[in-house]
Amino acid sequence: MNFEIEIVTLSRQGGRDYNEDAYGHWNDERYVLCVVADGAGGHGGGDVASAVVRGSVLSGFAATPGLDAGLLRRLLEQANLDVVARQAEGGKLAAMRSTVVLAALDLQARQIVLAHSGDSRAYLFRGGELATRTVDHSLVQQMVAGGMLDEEGARLHPQRNMLLSALGSIESAPEIAVSNALSLQVGDVLLLCTDGLWEPLGDERLRETLAASRDASQWIDKLDAQVKAHAKPGHDNYTALALWAREDDETTRLML
Repeated sequence: MNFEIEIVTLSRQGGRDYNEDAYGHWNDERYVLCVVADGAGGHGGGDVASAVVRGSVLSGFAATPGLDAGLLRRLLEQANLDVVARQAEGGKLAAMRSTVVLAALDLQARQIVLAHSGDSRAYLFRGGELATRTVDHSLVQQMVAGGMLDEEGARLHPQRNMLLSALGSIESAPEIAVSNALSLQVGDVLLLCTDGLWEPLGDERLRETLAASRDASQWIDKLDAQVKAHAKPGHDNYTALALWAREDDETTRLML
């Protein structure tokens, strides 16, 4: 049984003056790399930071594709250094930062590895249910881990945007999490997204809209409509990359 991989993306300005999110993907016949980044810094710095991260990660992976945890960690460490290098230009770039989340897929070995820094998230759904989700590097996530908040309370907490890690730091290295290799199965659905998407919706609404969707395009359209319906005025940029693994009787194909 072979895979047909479908990737659909969405990125919106939301209620902000400009979009500081970035996303991208790369593939050859065996490997797929998807990345989403959420820049911060204001006055144009955030969009530069997220674009630097996207370019660094995609070019680095294309040069040496693979699912080795050390390789993926080094990709994000290099992206951090690339953001720091651009900060040296000063002005609006001096304080820019970016969160990042990536998914690397090996279609031959049928495996996925996730990596992230900050509160951009990866969700893996299997059989319509949430199989795994990345854990934010944020103050409220620490409060959840300590039993002071549940996930819903964290999503609505006034300090939910206080990050403990992001790319663009040289004094203290950013925290980078890399998952163990996860199996890739027919029917799996992967979502990479910025906090502008998951925060107004919550995990349960993500699952409900997925259950009501027949393909990636329909799900992305539903997510877009849900953010517009539930986000507050002036809400954040929001970006999503959805990947569906379908059965294909002939060969592994990519629908991008």
